[in-house]
Amino acid sequence: MVENIDRKVVDTIRVLAADVVAKANSGHPGAPMGLAPVAHVLFNKFIHASPKNPYFINRDRFLLSNGHACALLYIMLHFLGYDLSMEDLKQFRQLDSKTPGHPERIDTPGVEVTTGPLGQGISNAVGSAAAEAHMAATYNRPGFELFNNYTYVLMGDGCLQEGVASEAASLAGHLQLGKLIAIYDDNHITIDGDTAVSFTEDVLKRFEAYGWHTSSVEDGDSDLNSIEAAIKNAQKVTDKPSIIKVRTTIGYGSLIQGKEKAHGSPLSADDIEQIKRKFGFDPKQSFVVDDDVYQLYHDRAQQGMKYESEWNELFDRYKAEYPKEHAEITRRFANKLPDGWEKALPCYSPDDKPLATRKTSENVLTALYDILPELLGGSADLTSSNLTRSEEATDFQPPSSGLGDYKGRYFSFGVREHGMFAFLNGLSSYGGIIPFGGTFLNFLTYGWGAARIAAVSHLRVIYVMTHDSIGLGEDGPTHQPIETLALTRATPNMLTLRPADGNETSGAYLVALQQMTRPSVIALSRQNLPQLKGSSIEAVQKGAYVLQCDGDIQVVLIATGSEVCIALEAADQLSKKNIKSRVVSMPCSELFDEQSKEYKKEVLPPGVPVVSIEALSTFGWDRYSHVHIGMNTFGSSAKAQDLYKHFGITAEEAVKKAEYIIGHFKKLGYVPEVNAEY
Repeated sequence: MVENIDRKVVDTIRVLAADVVAKANSGHPGAPMGLAPVAHVLFNKFIHASPKNPYFINRDRFLLSNGHACALLYIMLHFLGYDLSMEDLKQFRQLDSKTPGHPERIDTPGVEVTTGPLGQGISNAVGSAAAEAHMAATYNRPGFELFNNYTYVLMGDGCLQEGVASEAASLAGHLQLGKLIAIYDDNHITIDGDTAVSFTEDVLKRFEAYGWHTSSVEDGDSDLNSIEAAIKNAQKVTDKPSIIKVRTTIGYGSLIQGKEKAHGSPLSADDIEQIKRKFGFDPKQSFVVDDDVYQLYHDRAQQGMKYESEWNELFDRYKAEYPKEHAEITRRFANKLPDGWEKALPCYSPDDKPLATRKTSENVLTALYDILPELLGGSADLTSSNLTRSEEATDFQPPSSGLGDYKGRYFSFGVREHGMFAFLNGLSSYGGIIPFGGTFLNFLTYGWGAARIAAVSHLRVIYVMTHDSIGLGEDGPTHQPIETLALTRATPNMLTLRPADGNETSGAYLVALQQMTRPSVIALSRQNLPQLKGSSIEAVQKGAYVLQCDGDIQVVLIATGSEVCIALEAADQLSKKNIKSRVVSMPCSELFDEQSKEYKKEVLPPGVPVVSIEALSTFGWDRYSHVHIGMNTFGSSAKAQDLYKHFGITAEEAVKKAEYIIGHFKKLGYVPEVNAEY
């Protein structure tokens, strides 16, 4: 039954949302006002959370896919007593505030994922729900249901128009993720106007075809009982994810309610005053929350803290019965790797046979499988090419399928690169999981929206990207990455690792697995590469290191990945011409940039010309070298060895460039410093 206090809370949310956006003179008031009833029902009746410990393990996860409605989320967190004050609401969209213009998981306690680009939140939610299913299957025992949280997600018309949401929703239906409940804000409005201009499909029929349980609420503006009933019914469906379509009015109460103008601009002062009169508030007062509203939510917060306390007691009893599993859960959610795990990384010597780095990557994943139970991942329908599946792996599949179970740690993502990357973000944000996903490097940009969000969100995600250059050969320019690593290297808070052999591949994983707050792209070769003398697992942590040096050097050859062996061959040819050189392997330029000035000058000594070699775009290499060998056009369809020769990525070309640059700077009288710092 709806009480007067429920109406008051809903109206308070609406008025407060209008005030928050108006004070910032920026933001989106319409969705928070329209979704106030849904938010109140969810947070007051369903979501188990503990505001004083926002990230306790078995909390329900709430994800706001339509991130522009973040004023709504901030208000609910404030009501519940999270570390988000009324002053924080007043600082909405201001520099260094806890209330940025879209939800940021690193800025605001209680925010699970960073959203804003539409479709990402619903896709993250699929990964989060899969994480719960996996943890429950792995660690729950009779009488010890440690993991049973729900993942709730709010989304709008825009989210459902984005392709990433379709990819993820299709996968969710296949995986039968019954703890995932999505609420669709059906307000019929996009920025361009009524959805009649662009979005007229039957969403529920689409989701029914995906394998979801579907339902609807016709009056989302005031029928709180029906919203509550729909969520309860969704909880009863355990073998399907659920979507509830709730018909709402954007900007409810405003003079421009139901119109696109209510979406993305502050309401006028006169409009806000009439809203307050309509809902029984003093039109001259702002940011007002009555004590009974606070009390209702403080009571709810107490219930959440009791829920956490009871869970903690259960976890303590679990420790007595299952000490090994208890310790593992504790370690995983503390983001700690097992002691000595790195000793399992495969080591190689020059006597070992040549292997593609995609194969040495597979060797790493196999070696770590039993040691790192938190390592979960898969491939976008390229398992046999990416080599991402450990020999011991079990597939993550619904048990009823007969194809695996929820204990499984390998995901068959299908041809859904963007959905896969967003799913990985959901796994990572859940906690206790280090996710990885594989595809060809060139298809990283198919899912770039989610990969960028991983960097913005400070999430540890590993992208296993194979077929990393023109060296993939005959598939041609549609599959050969050129500009891709220039993009990843230009992206803040993301590492790009391109190993040259087996040792550097192990080093790439050593680095990536230790990154608690940033994703890593590991670019791997299709073609076999020799195991190099002087290569090192540990040296990868420096980003670049001296692989070979010939005394008083006249030139430095710096290369990455499959081109390091070309640099070594060029150095041998230069030696025969009495030109002394140094070969530097640079598996990760970002890590090299983080080293001391002294170390960088030790590796790339001032006064010595530098030639770079990489079979991708030369863009960005002027930071480290004076002359570059690489790609300035798209590739072509041919055998790899023919392509390298055709595009001049050879030892002979490196020798010519080295001789040229030595002579050029000799005439000039000095060598300009590369990578100079203030």
